[in-house]
Amino acid sequence: MEIEVSEKEKRRSDPYIWGIIIILYIVSVVEVYSAISREITGGDVYSPIIKHIMLLFSGFVITYVTSQIHYKWFKVLAYLMIPLTIVLLVSILFWGDTINGAKRTISVLGVSLQGSEVAKVTIVLAMATVLAKTQIKRGVNMKGVLWVVGLVTIFSALLFTQGLTNTLLFIGISVCMMLIGGVEFYKLFGILLVYVVLALAVMQAKDLITEVKAQPETREVTVQDRNEGDKVIVRSSTWKSRLKDFFDPTPEYEKETTHKNLQEHRAAMAMAHGGITGVGPGNSRESSRLPLAFSDYIYAIIIEDLGFIVGGIGLLVAYLMILARAGLIARRCTRAFPALLVMGMAVMIVLQALFNMAIVVGVFPVSGQPLPLISKGGTSIWMMSFGFGVMLSVSRYAVKDSGKKIKTEKENDLPEDLQAANPTNLA
Repeated sequence: MEIEVSEKEKRRSDPYIWGIIIILYIVSVVEVYSAISREITGGDVYSPIIKHIMLLFSGFVITYVTSQIHYKWFKVLAYLMIPLTIVLLVSILFWGDTINGAKRTISVLGVSLQGSEVAKVTIVLAMATVLAKTQIKRGVNMKGVLWVVGLVTIFSALLFTQGLTNTLLFIGISVCMMLIGGVEFYKLFGILLVYVVLALAVMQAKDLITEVKAQPETREVTVQDRNEGDKVIVRSSTWKSRLKDFFDPTPEYEKETTHKNLQEHRAAMAMAHGGITGVGPGNSRESSRLPLAFSDYIYAIIIEDLGFIVGGIGLLVAYLMILARAGLIARRCTRAFPALLVMGMAVMIVLQALFNMAIVVGVFPVSGQPLPLISKGGTSIWMMSFGFGVMLSVSRYAVKDSGKKIKTEKENDLPEDLQAANPTNLA
């Protein structure tokens, strides 16, 4: 029996996701303001936080506008984003601005774009489209699997000079989406073997490349760096040093603080200072001494300000709620494409958050990943906002609030090649 749904009822996006977004906005404004003491110059105390608030507002606009777009159009966007992202990453590789020892950004019409953040969204859109189009009766055909592996390989290669974390993130996203998409386990096992071989090949290749220029991890990019057109730096020694430090059994408090481990030590001090209950927002002691306190290491400042329970565990639960809510939305979809979109974006956001938290608390080796929708930074906020907008679009057009499938999803809203049924068989 088909269920008729009014236009007004059908178009209501998920209020729980909106609630999580608002919570992240509030945490972002409070904690970035607490952590920007290193950026304050002269008497202009409020300029950095005003700029950050404007970025968050622009992210809100992106989320809202994206949520109004029917999710079927994201297939078209995926085809446009793949070549544009490849061009962006190649441009950064050759002409990008050097930050912390690697080319990470490029200025386009006066706007600084970080290629890795754009690539994360692109790969989710692309994999959702590919996996939805290549569904077979009990899984995904080999063409779809090869496309996914190819996309991960290409994007990882283009981000090679920026570190290994993005590659691990791409692999994690692709494996999760293939599981959701119903890829058979023997194919998934073969894919993992391919990833291992590629990783070993990369590790061997990077050893053959000599660093062109060495510079401290915490050094900020300067105008001179941009003007000199620094060559691409492959930081093989940096990766080896980080892994060596990570597996060193010596307790952190017994190690001497150097420029190489300054971030880890200051982050540990911040979290220890915060303890269980925290010192209160704005009372951080380490924000002025911790490099990247407002971006990659803001989680340490959050724990220092709000404590382990509210700041540490509370924020972790907020991100995990995104994944839980996305799972409920995916269950209510009748088609594979919206289910893959909403779960893909949720996995991307949550995995990045987990990577950031694990790095800050010392579970993973040091690397650079912003905390989604909280860390200071334009491209990251815009791309994460777009990801949330995609999730809201699916919740608006693919399901109704009561959990009943809407009639229009079974008719002509989706192209014929995206009509495959939800592979989770939970709808």
